[in-house]
Amino acid sequence: MLDFPRWKVVSIWATIIALVALAIPSLLPQRITDSWGAFPHPRINLGLDLAGGSYLLLEADVNDIATTRLEAMREQVQTEMRRQRPRIEIGDISTRGGRLSFLLRDPSQVDAARERLTQIAGTGVGLTGQREWDIQVVDSSRIVLTPTQAGLTQAIDTAMGDATEVVRRRIDELGTREPTIIRQGSNRIVVQVPGLQNPQALKDLLGKTAKLEFKLVDESATPQQLASGQAPAGSQILPYPNNPTGLPVIAVKRSAILTGDQLTDARQEFSQQTNEPQVAITFDSQGGRKFAQVTRENVNKPFAIILDNQVISAPNINEPILGGRAQVSGSFTTESANALAIALRSGKLPVTLKVVEESTVGPDLGAESIRAGILASAVAVALVVAFMLITYGRFGVYANLAVVINVFVIVGVLALIGGTLTLPGIAGFVLTIGTAVDANVLINERIREERRRGRSVVQSVELGYKEASRTIFEANMTHAISGIIMFLLGSGPVKGFAVVLLIGIATSVFTAVLFTRMLTAQWLRRAKPKTINI
Repeated sequence: MLDFPRWKVVSIWATIIALVALAIPSLLPQRITDSWGAFPHPRINLGLDLAGGSYLLLEADVNDIATTRLEAMREQVQTEMRRQRPRIEIGDISTRGGRLSFLLRDPSQVDAARERLTQIAGTGVGLTGQREWDIQVVDSSRIVLTPTQAGLTQAIDTAMGDATEVVRRRIDELGTREPTIIRQGSNRIVVQVPGLQNPQALKDLLGKTAKLEFKLVDESATPQQLASGQAPAGSQILPYPNNPTGLPVIAVKRSAILTGDQLTDARQEFSQQTNEPQVAITFDSQGGRKFAQVTRENVNKPFAIILDNQVISAPNINEPILGGRAQVSGSFTTESANALAIALRSGKLPVTLKVVEESTVGPDLGAESIRAGILASAVAVALVVAFMLITYGRFGVYANLAVVINVFVIVGVLALIGGTLTLPGIAGFVLTIGTAVDANVLINERIREERRRGRSVVQSVELGYKEASRTIFEANMTHAISGIIMFLLGSGPVKGFAVVLLIGIATSVFTAVLFTRMLTAQWLRRAKPKTINI
């Protein structure tokens, strides 16, 4: 018991001093720590319920997922039938009624066409083995592909997973701290951004699909076809608000020559000719080569730059565009151009998201919660300190010192890991303070029992710490298991409570067992008491 090496004493005090130093910036006003400049001062992040901020509930359009999937399959079928030998000639592919259908020009190729479709349509989904598409042959020459419910469910799950990651990247680009982005149900995403009081910019950014495409303009379309909305075969009509001809639409080829998936960077800049805001984009090596080849083959022809199925400009290709760079210009402001650059850098959303619920939490409510939490913590500390001091005397002083240090240590650990404190986290904080002395109560009561049995002071203290430590670790292990389960399975407030609880369990064992044992050992070695008042 008395054998407490100097290296252990130094390491314990060094750990405590370091964590207390880390806790200090979080306990000081923001204006004071901001004046420290580049001096590192990690702070605890406050959650939405404490710092205020914006809450959005986004919902995916399931029909949009089905339409996108249908269009992707249409292009895949068209490519696959013509890529391999022998080439299978097909007519125009119809997507009416939520399914694909097309005619074979040579009915004798039905079996070959069905075999190729089986390869690209997928053999099964998940463990059930259900097919993603049903393939039927109608009237000996027409093939119909119908999406199955299992395939659609899998597509929705994949799209929502990808959309969640895109939303997270876009919010990270805004520079916000500790946002909460989680899936809710099969087609919803919850977004909480602490400190953001104006959600409009966030809504505009997250509502932009950022599906960028480059397509050749179909110059064969007549004004009558454009006005009636009837595009030539192999083309489509898209809105073009800034069309110089005055018509708010334009005809473009269905097949994209390049998409935003091949971008490596997008930045807002200003045009050297007009000084207007624009977005400079950079393609990857493959996209740069393809863009150069297409522009080389289509000099003096216009191509359309399409964002979210709307043409924003249709410049003429005056010369081959080499180097893998291009500029997207339109009626941009600096803010809208920067927002578009962020959206393009973070990737396109695989599905359209719409805001179905939103709220803005002001900082006043959070400030009141913080004041209430501080008051509750102060009352809890005061009552615990008074009880331990009256009940256990000198050993109560050691326990109280451990409680106070434990408060600073918890704050320091939270700041070190960049944790977020929420209102349930404050509840976990107060609970940790109330239970922090449990270990010392067990130890002190065990020391009392050993003294009643007639053991010496040193033997009583040594056995008290040794025997009580088993119970302490077992009890805290059950608490830790509960906290881990809440952390893994919970979300939002539950996870915030679990984080503070787990940190509090670890720090309370450290301060209540190791720290108080060190203080007790140093006192026994120095004073050599014949009896103790406990």
